[in-house]
Amino acid sequence: MDPNLSPLQSYYAARADEYDAIYRKPERQSDLREIERWLPAALHGRRILELACGTGHWTRFLAPVASSIVAIDSAEETLRIARARVPLANVSFAIGDAYVPGRTRGGPFDAAFAGFWFSHVPNERQVEFLAALAAALEPGAKVVLLDNLFVEGSSSPLCEKDVLGNTYQSRSLGDGSTHRVLKNFPSEAQLHALVSGGLGHSPRYTSWRYYWALEYRVPGHRPER
Repeated sequence: MDPNLSPLQSYYAARADEYDAIYRKPERQSDLREIERWLPAALHGRRILELACGTGHWTRFLAPVASSIVAIDSAEETLRIARARVPLANVSFAIGDAYVPGRTRGGPFDAAFAGFWFSHVPNERQVEFLAALAAALEPGAKVVLLDNLFVEGSSSPLCEKDVLGNTYQSRSLGDGSTHRVLKNFPSEAQLHALVSGGLGHSPRYTSWRYYWALEYRVPGHRPER
């Protein structure tokens, strides 16, 4: 494992082989089937930049309907699984940093998708992250963020909150290691306010029992489709 990885990156690299267990929780299956139908329709026909793709769990649902996908992640351990899972000609996987998406080759991109990544962005870096993402996309491109709602009894308990309002979970892996993981749960109002503050327009929020999604357009003009 790369010693230069951040604690969060190291956690997900170590978790690679256990990564998809979260999608097997029985109580979440109904939501997941709905999202598996909803997400491809939301990004149909687009040239997608996928951030923090992990093992390619969501890439596989987008690939059949996308014009192209460039999917990045910081961990080679998860990308190895993703490449085997989605071996399609219109999809490429690469090591990349979600905070500097402008370095990603393979554009131009008229859409971006980040599944279960935004909750790991510290509150103090959310504007930075979304601004950098907008700069990496075509004017008017569509962004879709998909993430968790906090549901007592299903979500891992919150163990800490820092002075900036970031919340943390303590997570254990199969090897017995325990990790302190930043996991924020923004409200619909917070997401709308964040995007509408100049980072995008036309936000649309969708929620299920265990998950939320936000669709919006980055600054610029492009015919709706």
